[in-house]
Order: sequence, then structure tokens, then C-alpha cells
Amino acid sequence: MESENTPTLAPDAEPTGDAPPLTLETLQKELDAAKAKAAENLEGWQRERATFANYKRRVEKEQAETYQSATSRVLARYLDVMDDFDRAMQDRPTAGPEAKWAEGVSLVYRKLQNILEAEGLVAIEGVGQEFDPNQQEAITHEESAEHPAGHVIAIVRKGYKLGEKIVRAALVRVAR
Repeated sequence: MESENTPTLAPDAEPTGDAPPLTLETLQKELDAAKAKAAENLEGWQRERATFANYKRRVEKEQAETYQSATSRVLARYLDVMDDFDRAMQDRPTAGPEAKWAEGVSLVYRKLQNILEAEGLVAIEGVGQEFDPNQQEAITHEESAEHPAGHVIAIVRKGYKLGEKIVRAALVRVAR
């Protein structure tokens, strides 16, 4: 009786001389080779999938950085306008006929501030804090009885940052 694993030849077929006869051992070797090839293909696919995931993350990060860079360049152009508004708000009239006009200018100023804040622009704080050369630029070092050495006495020009990126460093006076 023939085994299930033994191939049978058709009655009129002749075995060829150049092909080895199919045996359980030969079929097992072919199966093992096919399994090894499948494992190799799976490993290659997994490697390529990981490479693609890394590529996708890198592209997304580069796009976010490009967006932030473009946004910071555009917002930086409005900072001089903000400085002018800051100076105007310090000297605005509070009484008389000019007070109503000044209130309108104040509304425009607040609207500009809200737009810049909505884009993520944040003013760099610093009065009374330790001088941080990464966010501030010292324009003078002065004696101060109120502040310890190395601390900011006053902000001469506001600095701003967008996320962690410094759009413009603050100009400050520092105690020595």
C-alpha cells in the first residue's frame, strides 16, 4: 500500500532521469527552505515598515518645523508694530476729546495682541528673574539696591518666543 506522502505516477508516465524522486525527506527540505524564505521576507517587510514609519515621523517633524519657522518670520515682522503700540499706550490721553480716540487705538492694540497670542506668540518675562542669555540680551549692567547681581532690572524691549523658539530676544538691563 502506498503512503499518502509518496507521489504516484500516472500509469503511462515514465520517471525522468534528471529529477530526483520526490520523497518525504526532499519535500521536508523544500518546506524548510520555503519557511526560511518566508521568514526572510517577513523580516525584510518589517524592516521596511519601520523605515517608512521613521521617514513619516521625520517628514512630519520637518513640516512642523517649517510651519513654525515661517510663522515666526511673519510674526516677527509685527513685533515692531507691537513696540510702537506699547509706547503709544504708555502715553495715551485718559481725559478730554483725545481719550475716546485713544480708547479706539487701545481696542486695535488688544486685537493685535490677541491675534499674536492665538498664533502662540508669548512675551518673554524677566524683571526680577535671573538673566538668561538664551532669551535675553543685556544692553547694560548697572548697580541696583533692589535686585541681586545677575538679575534683570528692567526690560527695554520685549522679547517673544513661539513654542520653544525665540522669535526675538528681550533687551534688558542687568544688575551687577
